[in-house]
Amino acid sequence: MSESERGAGSQHPNTFQRRVEVIVAVVAACAIALVYAATHWIAPTLFSHFEYAPELAALPKRTRTRHHARGDPINIALVGTEEELDSAMHAAGWVLADKANRASDVAIAKSVLLDRPDPNAPVSQLYLFNRPQDFAFERQVGKSARSRHHVRFWRADGVNRDGRPVWLGDATFDLRVGVTSELSPTHHIAPDVDQERDTLVGNLASARLVDTLFTVSGMGIRVESHNAEGDRFDTDGELDVVILSPGDVPHARVDTLPEPTIVAIKDRLWRWVHAH
Repeated sequence: MSESERGAGSQHPNTFQRRVEVIVAVVAACAIALVYAATHWIAPTLFSHFEYAPELAALPKRTRTRHHARGDPINIALVGTEEELDSAMHAAGWVLADKANRASDVAIAKSVLLDRPDPNAPVSQLYLFNRPQDFAFERQVGKSARSRHHVRFWRADGVNRDGRPVWLGDATFDLRVGVTSELSPTHHIAPDVDQERDTLVGNLASARLVDTLFTVSGMGIRVESHNAEGDRFDTDGELDVVILSPGDVPHARVDTLPEPTIVAIKDRLWRWVHAH
């Protein structure tokens, strides 16, 4: 065999390897593109539904921090007057959180360090409609403010249902305390934000102050998403809409409106995946 033939033959394995690498790279890029399209275009279009409340379609579905970083998902909406909202939340066992200031920051620090109650401990500010929450409610778990159920509410200006205001909320469960980059106290949330949404809805229903319940599209399905504090969260992407009982008149039964079939199938599949 001549020198030139040996040189040509020695190039074939390298050429084949390069072709395999190119094919693998193309297949991987196509797979990533398909996943991105499925989660950002196909799924949002397929599962988008506002049949019971079209006025909510254009509203924001995720909070922001003061520095515009993405925060927690909006996963619940209450319909009722300010007085009805306050009455229903208290009847459900939730209390109004204090406004965040230096004194309340010191109080929550004492609660955590000394392991003593602070049922009205402040909630950190998140923004919607370019403003911080109008109200925040919480339900303490354990002896201190270290762990708690909590939700912020923003009134959706210019949006109402049968003449009653609509309040958007971000129900999450605080697992533990932490400190922000600005050295202010904060909490880190549990990843299953759907469970906290369902807990709040269940508490309101148990207080017998829910007239009607239905869902619309929230921020969409998210797996391994993170908020501004780096906390992971997963969600089925639904936003529960709770029509509070007008005038705080107790209701023995909640009128639950059915979801579209494809959304109901998606939710059942999501719950099965989470359970396993």
